[in-house]
Amino acid sequence: MARWVAVAAVEDCPPGEARELVAEGRIVALFNVAGQLHALDGICPHQGGPLGKGRLSGCVVTCPWHGWQFNVATGQHQTSLSLVHPRLEVRVEAGTVYVDMDGLE
Repeated sequence: MARWVAVAAVEDCPPGEARELVAEGRIVALFNVAGQLHALDGICPHQGGPLGKGRLSGCVVTCPWHGWQFNVATGQHQTSLSLVHPRLEVRVEAGTVYVDMDGLE
């Protein structure tokens, strides 16, 4: 069963931007790709870098610490097919962004 948690207002993450947020004590990275919102576990699996503070180019975020890259829609690492970073479902209701925290279990 989904566990939806409010994390932001839609206007807090404009198109082409990334944000680092906290939900239930966990770091969540929120991305806006041309008006479509996506969310990943906010901690890079390499050495704990902040994905929500990374550079977003199209659907790819680059971790600001060591350059690891992930597709924000799928969680797929861009050079290692065996590495998929946890992603969270996103929904918007009345201008509020919710993420399903079950994606981090």
